[in-house]
Amino acid sequence: MTAPLPPDEAVRIAARALPLLDLTDLSEGCTAEAVATLCQRAERHAVAAVCVWPRFVPQAAQTLAGCGVRIATVVNFPEGGEDVAGTLAETRATLDDGADEIDLVLPYRALQRGDAEAARAMVASVREACGDKLLKVILETGMLPDAETVARASRLALEAGADFLKTSTGKTPVSATPEAAEAMLSVIRERGGARPVGLKVSGGLRRVEDAARYLALADRIMGPDWVRPNTFRIGASALLDDLTRAGEAGA
Repeated sequence: MTAPLPPDEAVRIAARALPLLDLTDLSEGCTAEAVATLCQRAERHAVAAVCVWPRFVPQAAQTLAGCGVRIATVVNFPEGGEDVAGTLAETRATLDDGADEIDLVLPYRALQRGDAEAARAMVASVREACGDKLLKVILETGMLPDAETVARASRLALEAGADFLKTSTGKTPVSATPEAAEAMLSVIRERGGARPVGLKVSGGLRRVEDAARYLALADRIMGPDWVRPNTFRIGASALLDDLTRAGEAGA
């Protein structure tokens, strides 16, 4: 386990990480009551977004209207299948319901078997459907064999129009890892260009030390001024409690 941060550093990291959170409930037993609580916490702590199942998008959009917290949802989730028509229908429905951001699972099995075009077609089609809404592409890096494959998936997603790369669904045995995040950030850096693209680290982050590790990684690769809500997100709910504890301890 990573050693605890000194109190002053924990306070600094908590203040930096809170505005980057996508406060998430994608549990199988999620209820309207749980989403109401999630939205209350999101507004109280001024996080970047909530991420909920498509069926809860209307509730979240109504609850958080006007407060600045964005509404994210997931499509083609968590399987990462290849049904473009079905995924497009799901995307359009959630956008009509008030979603601001779409987290799409890349058809990573297609990529692994050598059918990169099937994966590319999914991302490009959903990109078109999203219009000016934010598209995050989940690479499911824990299911990819090595950093080279993660980099290849990252390039494909960005070329097809992704605004963000996201590590994982949180539904597989291996979620975010620093190694995968480093490969993804390296591709973002090499891409350059005027259109900003970002990274979302998701799955397994629970402590302020976890946030510190990924923030330091982003600072090292992208520079100290790169991290902000439109370029870096942390997909977590368990982490919020540790961040707020750290902040309160320094108050």
